[in-house]
Amino acid sequence: MKSEVSVTFKDAAPLRINLEKAEPMTPEAARAWLDEQFTELGCEPLRPTGKVLNADKVLVVAEAAGPSRFADAAWAQQFGRSASAALGKPVVRVDVPDSTVGY
Repeated sequence: MKSEVSVTFKDAAPLRINLEKAEPMTPEAARAWLDEQFTELGCEPLRPTGKVLNADKVLVVAEAAGPSRFADAAWAQQFGRSASAALGKPVVRVDVPDSTVGY
């Protein structure tokens, strides 16, 4: 089964993170890693209520990380594993310029 996370930034081809041979993460570990990155990168909730959905967290972490953080293959792989596990989807598409997350 195909397992991949792609992240698109403005004026760039999508970055594809292949997860087919990656060690799966538990949803709890994935959410913990995303929470840590959310805090470390100084992210803000997208919604005025302050509620942060998993998809929102994946999007804002990708945006805050930017292409430079994704250039680190180990970090990118961890992001991909976490995004897939937290969202419970084997294929995830993050479009930063359009602020969308698709499955």
